[in-house]
Amino acid sequence: MDSNAEKVSAFEAKTRLSELLRETEKGMSFRILRRGKEVARLIPPLREDRKQDLKKVLTSFREIRGRVPGKIKIRDLIEEGRRYILSFPEQPSG
Repeated sequence: MDSNAEKVSAFEAKTRLSELLRETEKGMSFRILRRGKEVARLIPPLREDRKQDLKKVLTSFREIRGRVPGKIKIRDLIEEGRRYILSFPEQPSG
């Protein structure tokens, strides 16, 4: 999410909704605040080509997964990583 999105109060967003929608169509994003707390975001929709990119990524992951023999359990990978980290000598802090 764009942390540089313009902050707008809820009252201002309601008052200027048409204008904010036009700006959003141009690519701008807005963070809508109520009493200083973010409650909503107004962001441009995903472009169609970006949706296609996501589909390509998922297809690639499925192809890679198909090349890995047998079943892989996430828990086993996590434990293997922990054992790997613990195999290093502790570094002195400071």
